[in-house]
Amino acid sequence: MARPPRFDTDQILDAAVRLAASAGPGGVTVSAVAQAIGAPSGSMYHRFSGRTALLAEVWLRTVERFQEGYFAALHSDADPRLAARAAARHVVAWSRAHPQEAALLLHGPAEFGRGDWAEEYVRRADSGNERVYAAIGVLAASLGATVTDAQGRDRVVLALIDLPLSVVRRYVRAGGALPAHAEDLAEECAASLLTS
Repeated sequence: MARPPRFDTDQILDAAVRLAASAGPGGVTVSAVAQAIGAPSGSMYHRFSGRTALLAEVWLRTVERFQEGYFAALHSDADPRLAARAAARHVVAWSRAHPQEAALLLHGPAEFGRGDWAEEYVRRADSGNERVYAAIGVLAASLGATVTDAQGRDRVVLALIDLPLSVVRRYVRAGGALPAHAEDLAEECAASLLTS
């Protein structure tokens, strides 16, 4: 009977998250991750075909975990304004609960080698992004923005993505903790923009 692997995929990706948070995407190498968990480098290739696959997996696992809660927030209330406020809060609350993952996501997929990803990873990333923008489009429509109302749709994206991320970015990039009022600021900004 084969011996079970000493390190599971989540342990490997958790180490990759820690490395990305401390050293950026450049710090995430197969050998660095192996060293961080005390595994032989060769054993890493049983899970990942190389650094590109490792970078894709750590990015996708992180963004998909974020998106799961974000979708729940977007669908948390029948009132689109309350759902929008919840989504803006979620960006900050999730980042507070997962500061290393938030630091990783602030780099963006291009820095995690998206241009070299295998087609399966690109499809997975695109599918998640399409779901996010489709859900935001539905919310924008329920707030009165039509398909041709570029300003209205941009206002919703600004309220639900750009502004909450800017609240997070300043503190995470500086290595500091988010202030206690950060969720409130993100929610207030979203509410103000969406009542215009």
